[in-house]
Parts: sequence; C-alpha cells; structure tokens
Amino acid sequence: MVDMTVVELSRWQFALTAMYHFLFVPLTLGLSIILAIMESVYVMTGRQVWRDMTKFWGTLFGINFVLGVSTGITMEFQFGMNWSYYSHYVGDVFGAPLAIEGLMAFFLEATLVGLFFFGWDRMSKRGHLAATWLMALGTNLSALWILIANGWMQNPVGSEFNPETMRMEVTDFMAVLFNPVAQAKFVHTVSAGYVTGALFVLAISAFFLLNRRFVGFAKRSMTVAAAFGLASALSVVELGDESGYALTDNQKMKLAALEAMWHTEPAPAPLTLVGFPNRETQETEHAISIPWVLGLISTRSLDGQVEGILPLVEHAETRIENGVLAYDAMMRLREDPENADAQAQFESARDDLGYAMLLRRYVADPREAGPDLIAQAAMDTVPNVAVMFWSFRFMAGLGFYFIALFGTAFVLSSMRKHETRWFLKLALVSLPLPWVAAELGWLLAEYGRQPWIIEGVLPTFEGVSSLHPTQMIMTIVGFTALYGALAVVEVMLMIKYVRKGPYPDGPSRGASQKPQGGFAPLPAE
Repeated sequence: MVDMTVVELSRWQFALTAMYHFLFVPLTLGLSIILAIMESVYVMTGRQVWRDMTKFWGTLFGINFVLGVSTGITMEFQFGMNWSYYSHYVGDVFGAPLAIEGLMAFFLEATLVGLFFFGWDRMSKRGHLAATWLMALGTNLSALWILIANGWMQNPVGSEFNPETMRMEVTDFMAVLFNPVAQAKFVHTVSAGYVTGALFVLAISAFFLLNRRFVGFAKRSMTVAAAFGLASALSVVELGDESGYALTDNQKMKLAALEAMWHTEPAPAPLTLVGFPNRETQETEHAISIPWVLGLISTRSLDGQVEGILPLVEHAETRIENGVLAYDAMMRLREDPENADAQAQFESARDDLGYAMLLRRYVADPREAGPDLIAQAAMDTVPNVAVMFWSFRFMAGLGFYFIALFGTAFVLSSMRKHETRWFLKLALVSLPLPWVAAELGWLLAEYGRQPWIIEGVLPTFEGVSSLHPTQMIMTIVGFTALYGALAVVEVMLMIKYVRKGPYPDGPSRGASQKPQGGFAPLPAE
C-alpha cells in the first residue's frame, strides 16, 4: 500500500520549491527583453541615459537571475531525491528536454550573462547589443525546454509504455517538441513574464517620480514599460485563451473543474462568472452565468460540447475497468512474454493502464478492486473544484486589470503626463500583482491535473521515492529556512540598489555628457 503521508509531504516540498523558484523566472524573462530594447535605443541614438538605464535595470536583473538559477538547481535534484520512481518511469522522455535546458541555462545563458555585465568596455556597442539580445533569447529558450517537459506531463504525446522495461519510451521526439499544449503554455508563460518585467520597471519608475528623483530616467523607463507592458498584457489574455482551448481536447476534467460545471450543459455552454461550488451537493450555488460564452470560447463553435464533472467521472470509471484488463494482461506478459492472448488484450486496453493504477491507492493489486473502489478511484480524478474555480477568476481578473493599467500608462506617457500622482501610486501598489497572477496560473496547471503526475498515465502517488516522513519534514524545514534566507537577501539587495538609483555618484551623471549623433538628450534628473 502507498504511504500517503510521504506522498503529501513530497507534493508539499515540490510545490514549495517550484512556486518559490517561479517568483524569479517571470522577472528574468521580462527584464531580459526590456534590457535588449533599452540598449537598442542606446546604440541607435548614442544617448548616455539609455546606457545608464540598461545598466541599472541590468543590475536588478542580475540579482534576480542569480537567485533564480540557485533555486532551479535545487528543484531539478528533487526528481532524483523525492520522485525516483517518476524519474525511472518517464526519464527517457522527460529527461531529454531538461538536459537540453541545462545546457542552455548553464552554458548559453551563463556565458551571455557574463558578456552582458563585463563586456561594456571590452566589446563594441553593436557587439554588446548582440550579446544582450542573445542573452534574452537564451533565457526564453531555456523556458521553452522546461515548458516542453511540463507540457508533456499535461499531454503525453510521442511516447509509449513498454511492458518489458516498465518505462515510458520516446516514439516520436518531434511530437514531444511540437506538443500543442507545450507550445501554448510557452507563449502564455513568457508573455506573463513580460508583464511582470514591465510592471516591475513601471512601479520602480513610479517610485522615483513620486520622490522627484531621477525624473528624466524614470520617464523614459516608464514609457518603455508602458508600451511593452500593454502589448504583453494583451497577448497574455489572448494566449491564455489559446491555452484554455487546448484543455478542451486534452484535460477535460481540469476545464470542467475551473468552470465548476458539474453537469454537461446544452451547447453552447454558459460561462459562470461567480458562484460557490459545493462538492457535497455537486452543484454550484448562487451561480451567475452568461449564456453561450464558455461553449464559444472552449470549442469555438455553436454545437461543441463541454463535458461536465460528473459525466467525466462516469467515463473515468469505464477507463479504470478497461485499465484493469490492461494491468492483468501486463502481469501475464511478465510471466510469459510470448502469450499472444495477453499481448492482444494489452494492446486493446493499453491506453487505459494508467487509470488502473489509480486503484493502487486502495489495493496492492488493481484486479482485486470491486465496484465501490472503482467508483471511489474515479471520483479521485476530480480536483478541488472551489480552489480551481476561484483561482482562475482571480487570475483572469488580474489579466484584464493589467490591460487597463498599462493602457492608462501608455496614454499618460504619450501625453507627457508621467507625473500623474494618482496613477503613480496605483502603479506602485500594483507591483506584487503579476507574481500573484503567475503563481495562480501554475496552481491551476499543476494542482488542476491531480491526481495525475502524468495526465492519464501515472498517478502522483506512484511517482514518489521510498522515504520516511521524518526525512521529508527535515528537508522541508531545511528548504524553507534556506529559501527564506535567500528571499530576505534578494529583497534587501533590490531595495538597496533601488534606493541608490542609477546615479549613485550624483543625480545627473551622464546627462551632461556630449550627445552623439547631433541629438541633445533630455536631462536625467
């Protein structure tokens, strides 16, 4: 029998490290592109203030980058420490994208980050600009490979279970690479990172303007952040819709849960704006719905069905029963690999083998499970509906808020009204919100596919290592202490360099330098 205490502690530990790591990733993605844009303006105009902007925001980028790398390394080691069976089961598929990402992160990114920080006086302006753009590209490509691996967990294409080795094996690496779930997840995630970077620059620029410091510098930074942030916020909503559309085919239970749709509604299904999901009554109480909207968004048609939670549970029961047949055939094949009847039975039911594994939470041999256990295991495929429902609405609401915020910033910047104090205060207090939205997005992605660690293939509780709860508690305490210390260090460093500002030796250093190219720069202060 499975020790669920170890399973839950392993999940908590990975959630702790993953969610903490993702505090740094969006800012790295966003700032890398903003740095490249700012340096491009510097190279084109020769204005010293744009070089100063690139170096200042680059300093904050570097602080964030270092902590992002250090926390990411810890997370990767967990696959071997806490999820050893998972690593054994799918390492042939999952390991390849992560290995490529490691090469990019530790060789490509590390080299280019070094060139960015130490190459200012050793490279030509165009050479350094090329290194900055390649650093931004490398950072985003690193995210691509991680999301290809994660996308495969959500939609395991291009692979097949081998009963002889008891492992998943690659059958089509190009299918893994061009997995539609992974591609949609990538563009949505990096767009969210761009929003985070833009709001970070916008909020700190607002802080400078509120305190009447580095005014010219802050106005330029605010203008860049407003334009880049508005484009990114619009793309986040659009690409989020694309990610949601992918759920219609690949993760129907996740879609039904985040919409709290217990029963299949006539097409096109309505969208529930607010309500209170009740798992006991299997109803969403006090629901306020908009007719047709969910069906149109999810299926992009007038007649496409969005299946409800309870019909999907019934479907899961059927797949569990069919999976038991696959499990039986697999066990017979292990005793007699030449058994033709067992081979035929396994091939006919192999796609449902993972569903039979859901029964191993309750019985050692799925073949011993009766109808009651099958029904219970089928109900386990339903995630926490209330958490999914409200997390999605808060995340979506923040997405539309960012569009309004950056839209206002863009208008004010275009009208040269950068110092509108009510907006500056609003931008400053909005600083944490992109991280809230990003964490909610990952909560929906990962928590929403429970009980699967690999959708439809391997239950989460089957992937853990053989550890004692005490070991798990000790490592959780250790990681929490370590990461807490790192968080304090980062916040202190960020505050230190923001307070120091871009011109620690004087408020207008660089502004009085002779312009290049015949253009007189605006004063930096």
